Amino acid sequence: MTELMSSGMELMFAGMGIVFLFLTMLVIVINVMSGLIQRYFPEEVIVTNSVQNAAIDNRYIAAITAAVHQYRSTH
Repeated sequence: MTELMSSGMELMFAGMGIVFLFLTMLVIVINVMSGLIQRYFPEEVIVTNSVQNAAIDNRYIAAITAAVHQYRSTH
């Protein structure tokens, strides 16, 4: 029985070791690929006109305010 238990423990530790090594290699490969992508394909910075966005936002705010006021006045 002890021989069977020791054999089972060996298999368990070997399996856990293989899974640990695989996951460690996976993390390393993902980090390396992420670094390569960020280095050779950087994100493009998009510049927007903040005055135009503020005007659009103010119109949305006015429309939402009017809708809320109308809903509250009828209910």
